Formats: sequence, C-alpha cells, structure tokens
Amino acid sequence: MTAVDERPAPAAAPPPRRPNRLWALLRNSWRQLTSMRTALLLLFLLAVAAIPGSVLPQRSVNAENVAGYFREHPDLAPVLDRLGGFEVYGSPWFAAIYLLLFTSLIGCIVPRLLDHARALRTVPPDAPRRMARLPQFAPAQERTDDPADAARAAAAVLRKRRFRTVVREGEGGAWTVSAEKGHLKETGNLLFHLALIAVLIGVGFGHWYGWHGNRLLVRGADQGFCNSVTQYDEWSLGPRVEAADLPFFCLRLHDFEAAFQPSGQPKEFDAAVEVRERQDGAWRRARFTVNDPLRLSGANVHLLGHGYAVELRYTDRYGAQQTKIVPFLPRDGMFTSEGVAQFPDVNIDPKTNRRDENLQVGFEGVYLPTVDPKGGPASVFPEEKDPVLFLSAYRGNLGVDAGLPGSVYALDRAQLVSGKLKQVSGHRPQRLTPGQSWTLDDGTKLEFVGTRPFATLAVRSDPTQSLVLGGAVLGLIGLMLSLAGHRRRLWFRITPRDGSGSLMEAGGLPRTDYPGFDEEFDQIVGAARGRSEGTP
Repeated sequence: MTAVDERPAPAAAPPPRRPNRLWALLRNSWRQLTSMRTALLLLFLLAVAAIPGSVLPQRSVNAENVAGYFREHPDLAPVLDRLGGFEVYGSPWFAAIYLLLFTSLIGCIVPRLLDHARALRTVPPDAPRRMARLPQFAPAQERTDDPADAARAAAAVLRKRRFRTVVREGEGGAWTVSAEKGHLKETGNLLFHLALIAVLIGVGFGHWYGWHGNRLLVRGADQGFCNSVTQYDEWSLGPRVEAADLPFFCLRLHDFEAAFQPSGQPKEFDAAVEVRERQDGAWRRARFTVNDPLRLSGANVHLLGHGYAVELRYTDRYGAQQTKIVPFLPRDGMFTSEGVAQFPDVNIDPKTNRRDENLQVGFEGVYLPTVDPKGGPASVFPEEKDPVLFLSAYRGNLGVDAGLPGSVYALDRAQLVSGKLKQVSGHRPQRLTPGQSWTLDDGTKLEFVGTRPFATLAVRSDPTQSLVLGGAVLGLIGLMLSLAGHRRRLWFRITPRDGSGSLMEAGGLPRTDYPGFDEEFDQIVGAARGRSEGTP
C-alpha cells in the first residue's frame, strides 16, 4: 500500500509589492532639491535673475523712467512688461527661485545639523587593529615606562592641542588613545548656510515691510518737510506698507557745511537739521554726515550730496512780486549747476483778476560758485568764492497747465519747438551776481537775491536691517571656520613589552583634504614619545 502524504501544501509566496511611482518620484525630487549642488545652482540663478532689476527701470523705484523706456522702445517694452521685467523683485518667477532656494537650504541643512549634533556627542572610535594601513603610520618603538603612563602622557599631548581624546584599557594590559579634531569645519559650514537663510529672510521681509523716499531739502525754516509720500521727490513702499503706516517726523535743514581740498575734492560734509518726532513735540537739533546717518524712530536719514539753490525775485508788469527758491543741480565736481525758475502765475491783471497764459515767464541758466576768471563756461572751485549766475529769459506758455508730468529742472522743450514759448529777443544770457537785478524788455524785473545750500537726503526704513547685518557677519565667521578647519583622527596603541617597558605605535587619518597633516602627525607623535620617555 502506498503511503499518502497528508501534510498541507506550502502556501504560495505573496506577489512582490509594486513600488509606488508617485512616492518614488516625490522622494527623488526632494532629494535632488535638497542637495548642495541644487542649492548652489539656485543661488546662481537668483543672482542672474536679479540682473534685469539692475539693468531695466523698476516701477517701484521710478515710474517715470519706466514710462520713458516705453516711449523709447515701443515694441520691446510691452514684451518685457509681460515677463515682469519692470517689476523683477515682485515677479512670480523671481519669487519661485527665491522660495526654492529657501526650501533647498532648509532641507539641506536640517539633516546635516542633526548628523553634526550626533557627531559632537559621539566619542572617537577605538584604534583600528591594523594601523599600518592608515595614511599616516608610525611603527612601534620601545618605551621604558608603563603602558598606562605612556597612554596618559600621549593623551595630555593631544588635549593640549585641543583634540577630543579618549583613553581605553584593552586586553592583555594594552592601552589605546583615540583623538579627533576638526568639527569646527562642519560647524562653519552649517553656520554659513544658516546665515544665508537669515539673510534671505531679512531681504524678503525687508522688501515687504520696508520703504524709502528721496528728498532735496533747502536750508531754511520755510523749506522743511514732514514724513509723507506727497513730500518726497521719489518714494517706494513695500507691498505690506501703506502710506498711513509711515512714522511721523518733520525735518528742517538748519545749516550745511562743506569742506574741500585745494584741488576741489570734497573733504567733509556736515548737515545740521531740526527734528520733530511727535505732533506736539518740540524741535531738537541734530547733525549727521555722509557715513553717519541720522537715526530716527522707524527710519534713517542718509546724506547723499548737496548743492546750491538760487533765490530769485520777479516783479511783473503790474508791480506784483514773487520769490522762488530753485535748486540748481550740479553737473560736475566743481558744482557747475543747471536749473530753471518758472513763474506761471504772474502778469495777472488787477482789474479783471485774469491771467494771460501767454505772458508766463521762465528763466533757464547756469550757476557757477566760483567763476573762471578767464571767462570759461564752468566753475573752477565748488565753494562759493566768486558766484555768478547766467540766465536766459523765456516768455509765453510754459505748458504747466496741461496737467502732464514734467521736469522741474528744465523747460518743456515741446513748448519751445511749437513756438508757444519763446526766448526774449535781443537778450543774450544775462550775467548776475548776488544782489544784482535784470530789467527785461517789457519793464519786468528779475533780482538775484542770493543762494542757499541744499542737501539731498535718502530716508529709508528697513526693519530687518539688523538681521541681514548679523547674517552677513555670521556668514563671514562661518566661512572662515570652514576654510580653516580640517577634520582628522589620531590613534596611539601602547602594549606591554616582555620584561619591562612598552611599545608605542601611532596612526592618523585625515577626514578632509589637509596638506599639512603629515607634518602635524610627526610633531604630535614626536611630542608624545618624548613625554612618555620623560624628556621635556
């Protein structure tokens, strides 16, 4: 009879699990994004993406320059506008690069930070069995002292050189000394990348919550201004800042002192201002210079430059007088300055109280703080030693009533081309010194009263300035530590010798590229063997 096998048949092996392709794609994409190579690539792309913001005019800085670019390049400008060329730092593609770099740095640093923390808590490993295979090796030499004393002496030499040292007792009376140094290199790397993240955060939040404005401020209590967007010549607010969020303060330029070298090179600028930081507060005096800004609550006032404002008094054909204080902008280092004084509200008939727009008057000219005694068309020194003003008179329609934006430092050339504004015939540029007057052909008179200094100010608020500065300093420290640090390990094995004494061998392993490790290894081994023998 044939025996029947009643054992149950083995269960079939389960089918292999199919990998989740979506999960694998996400995992591999995350690893690629958080790699150091990707972080460096994104940092390079961020620098390249910022180039258009420096080359092309930006609406947040100067909308007039953007409008001028559209007029000069009518075909190219709309294409660049659709690509965000005139709002680079607020464009989606720039924000995408910025956020990807931020994510890449965090994903790259966090695992390295955890690994570095574990490495700092981990003691150096015991000496390998075959130290002769290490890059640096010192063969065993006979010692006259006990193995334990030799191990303690070698450990003392290593600790003196700031190695983390562990002494272990092995089998058969043998002792080992393990030492490690160079964790500051990785600490510097992590510190540099953490500082980079701090700088990115500071720049981002500074752009969102910061603001700035430029103002040309003439000396005098009647020429002051308060912190409002309508009071600035140019201004820009961050995306998270409203005009009502600006802190309150008022400024008046009390005095301005400028010192020059005999060659005309500037030596020192010093602005004295009066400041009021509360609505009902009192005015206080303050001084600041080019490299030492005026620090107010919520803003800093920087001194960018200075020049001269010409004070002119015009008497029209009906005897009415108007006074203008007009800044003349320097065009060279000797402060040869150009400017325009426009009088649109003159020659109003007192009987009808009506103004003839064709009797508006404008003066265009050049101011020389120190006129060239040889009759040259430029100033020969920036300080007012022999001031002269050359002016040309124009009468007609200045074009200021059209409601179109225009420059306050030049006449409307379109009005001159159309003939609506004409130069007063029979008059070449008139030469005036302070106190002199000029009578025009219709009996009106212009008086050159004098000049006042003006200062060009930049008022800026950056709430994350300290964070960016701290990140830059920490980044520099981290870079120095990273370049100066070299991780390496050393081991000593001391075994008892037959009879008395001991045998000492040593090995070393550089964990990073360190050209001077062989010399350092020889010095440490020599010092350890010398001390173990009792020599100084």
